[in-house]
Amino acid sequence: MTSDRKLHLGAFMRPVSLHTGAWRYPGSYPDANFNFAHLKSFAQKLEAAKFDAFFMADHLAVLNMPVEALKRSHTVTSFEPFTLLSALASVTNRIGLVATASTTFDAPYHIARRFASLDHISEGRAGWNIVTTSNPDAALNFGLEEHVEHGERYERAREFYDVVTGLWDSFADDAFLRDVESGVYVDPAKMHVLDHKGEALSVRGPLNIARPPQGWPVIVQAGQSEPGRQLAAETAEVVFCSPRDLAGGKALYADIKSRMRAIGRNPDHLKILPAAFVVVGDTVEEARAKRVKLDSLVYYESAIASLSIALGHDASGFDPDGLLPDIPETNASKTGRAQVIKLAEDEGLTVRQLAQRYGGYSGLAFVGTVNTIADEMAEWLSQEGSDGFNVVFPFLPQGLDDVAERLVPELQRRGLFRGDYAGTTLRDHLGLPRPTNRFFDPA
Repeated sequence: MTSDRKLHLGAFMRPVSLHTGAWRYPGSYPDANFNFAHLKSFAQKLEAAKFDAFFMADHLAVLNMPVEALKRSHTVTSFEPFTLLSALASVTNRIGLVATASTTFDAPYHIARRFASLDHISEGRAGWNIVTTSNPDAALNFGLEEHVEHGERYERAREFYDVVTGLWDSFADDAFLRDVESGVYVDPAKMHVLDHKGEALSVRGPLNIARPPQGWPVIVQAGQSEPGRQLAAETAEVVFCSPRDLAGGKALYADIKSRMRAIGRNPDHLKILPAAFVVVGDTVEEARAKRVKLDSLVYYESAIASLSIALGHDASGFDPDGLLPDIPETNASKTGRAQVIKLAEDEGLTVRQLAQRYGGYSGLAFVGTVNTIADEMAEWLSQEGSDGFNVVFPFLPQGLDDVAERLVPELQRRGLFRGDYAGTTLRDHLGLPRPTNRFFDPA
C-alpha cells in the first residue's frame, strides 16, 4: 500500500437518506426525495465539496413492504434516474452521475443507449450501477408471475454486461468525420456490427450513438453474494457494498481483489466503497443524541418487525421500554443475532430504541465529531477495509451540510481527500483507465 492513497467519496442519494425517519427530522425537507430544486442544491453542494459521484439507486416497484410501513416511507415516490441525472448534468460540471439500471427487467440496447447519452450530455461523468433486482414485486410490473431465480439473474447480468460494453464499442473514437467538403459524415470501416447471439440475449447492433467520452461509463456493481462478488471481480470498477464493521470490510475487500488478481485484472482498477451512515456533532455525545432523536422518529409498530427479523425471534411481546431479554437460539443467522445483542449491550438500548435503530438504518455508521469520524475513515483506508465510502446522510439538508462543510475540510487537512478535482471525468476522479475499444486498434 502506498502512503498517498486518498479516500473516494460518493453520495448515496436515492432516497436522499436511507433512514426511514429522515424526512421527519426537525429542519429537514419532507419532500427532499422528489423536489428538483432541493436535489439540484444537494448536487451542487456535493460538487463544491469535491465528491466523486452522486449515486442514485432505483426501485422498480412500490409495494416492497407492508402497507402500514409503506405509508410512512419517503421511498414511495422518486424521479426516474436518467431523467434526473440528465437534468443535474446541466447544473453541475464535475461531479460523477451514477444511475442504477436493472439487467433483469430492461434490454441491453436501451441501457447502452441511455448511458452513452448521459455520458455525452455530462461530458464524461456517467456511471452504471448494475443490479439484478432482488425485489420480487418488480417482476409483477414486467409481465412475470414470479421472480427470476437468483442464479439465472446473475448469468443474464454477465452476458448483459458483455452486450452493453460491446455496443459502446460500436464505433471507433474517430469514426465520425463530419467532413463538409467530402460530404462524408461517418467512416463505415470504423463501425462494428455486434451481432450477439447468446444464451439469454440476441442483439444485432450497432449502437446508434457515438462512443461515450469515457469509452465506457464507469461500471458500478452492488451486492456481495457469491455470484455478486465474482461478477464484481470480472466486470466492476466500483463496488457498492454494506459490510457491518471493519473486519467484514477487510474480508470482502481481500476476497474481491484476490479474485481480480486470479483472472488477471489490476486490483487498483476497482474501488470498493461501502455505504456509511455519517452523523456529525460538536461532541460524540451530541452526535449520538442526534441519532437517538432520529431513530425515535421511526414508528415502533414498523420497527419491531425489523428487530424480529434481525433476531430471528418474534420480539413483539417484549417490553418496549425494558432492556432486551435473553434470546433463545434459533435456526436464524447466529452472527446477525449476536450483532443485535452486542449493540443493545454496548449502547444500553431499550427494546424500543433497538427496534427503531433496526427500523431506521442498521448498517455501518460513523457517529461522532469530525475528528473521530476522520480517524475511523482513515483506519478503513489504511487497513484495506475500503477505498472510500458511499455516504448515507441521516437527514437533509443539515446532515449533508455537516459532511460537506465540516467533515470534508478535516479530511482534506489530513491529506485524506482531494482539495480539488484533478480531471473532468468520473474516471479521472476515481483514477480509472479509459477502456480501449475491443474492435478497433487505437493505434
